[in-house]
Amino acid sequence: MQYLTAGVAKTKGWLDQNTDFTTDEQGRLVVGHGEFRYIVNIGWGQLDPSVTPVNDCHEMVQDSQGRILLLTNEPRNHVVIYDKSGRFIESWGTEYPGAHGLTLSRENGEDFLFICDNQRHQVIKTTLSGKEVMVLDYPKQSGVYDSAEQYIPTEVAVAPNGDFYVADGYGLDWIIQYDHNGQYVRHFGGKGTGIAQLNNAHGVCVDVRHPEDPVLWATSRPDHTFKRFSMSGVYQDQVHLPGAWVCRPVIHGTYLYAAVLVSEKLGFNGGSGFITILDKDNRVVSNPGGLEPTYKHGHLQEMCQAFPIFQYPHDVCVDDDQNLYVPQWNSGKVYPYKLERI
Repeated sequence: MQYLTAGVAKTKGWLDQNTDFTTDEQGRLVVGHGEFRYIVNIGWGQLDPSVTPVNDCHEMVQDSQGRILLLTNEPRNHVVIYDKSGRFIESWGTEYPGAHGLTLSRENGEDFLFICDNQRHQVIKTTLSGKEVMVLDYPKQSGVYDSAEQYIPTEVAVAPNGDFYVADGYGLDWIIQYDHNGQYVRHFGGKGTGIAQLNNAHGVCVDVRHPEDPVLWATSRPDHTFKRFSMSGVYQDQVHLPGAWVCRPVIHGTYLYAAVLVSEKLGFNGGSGFITILDKDNRVVSNPGGLEPTYKHGHLQEMCQAFPIFQYPHDVCVDDDQNLYVPQWNSGKVYPYKLERI
């Protein structure tokens, strides 16, 4: 295992005498705040790039067997499967050039994957071994698209009743609802600055922390905001995260986790991301890799990367031991990091 130590971080120029950081008894750098603190295993997912290469590492999920699945747009292996220790199990997929969104769906005791391909302008449902069981083209029946090229899906969220929602995050920013069989139901959101509209609807998830009243979270990334909708697409409210270009929201237990692609304060170029964690009251409780969250008069202050452990973190996967796995976009073809909770 290759852990990030304070000595390595100082050598890289990440830490100086004014940097607020802590280490464990072995000198390993500890990131995060409060109850959500982690040591960073930067070697966890490292494989031989001549055999199992990655390019942009976009998203990760854990399946019902406990395995960790990575989606990358590297054309030789789009899905890479690890165990929790980082041991390579298998890889598959060569036909998803725009592999971007990866969502797990469990149906009648079987796991399925939804892959959003933003070059094919399609959503593809597969088995865990890669067999395609559904392919959805652009939603022509919605009446809001003139061509497939306008539709660039980035994410899928699956509801308890089997309906699923596609975020057209790089296209026209609609959220498209389908039933279990892939039949179009409705669309909502859409590009714009209105309270119920979205700006780069990069991620979407179903929140069942209140099972009697599930809601849908959608990203409005340059606005540093998650917007919440009813399951029928009615706008409810929003959660503002100042300074944070948030990717998809991930619900685990009673908490919400999200990768922050970049910090507004540090600019888009150069890599300035971190992870943010919110409690059930939508209060930020920890920012691994970022500055400690601060509230003044009840208002969250602008958040920012503390030191560049991550360049452009694109997602966060939370395993059954509450460890985090972080894939990164445009970060020199690095394999995912594991944040081991302490």
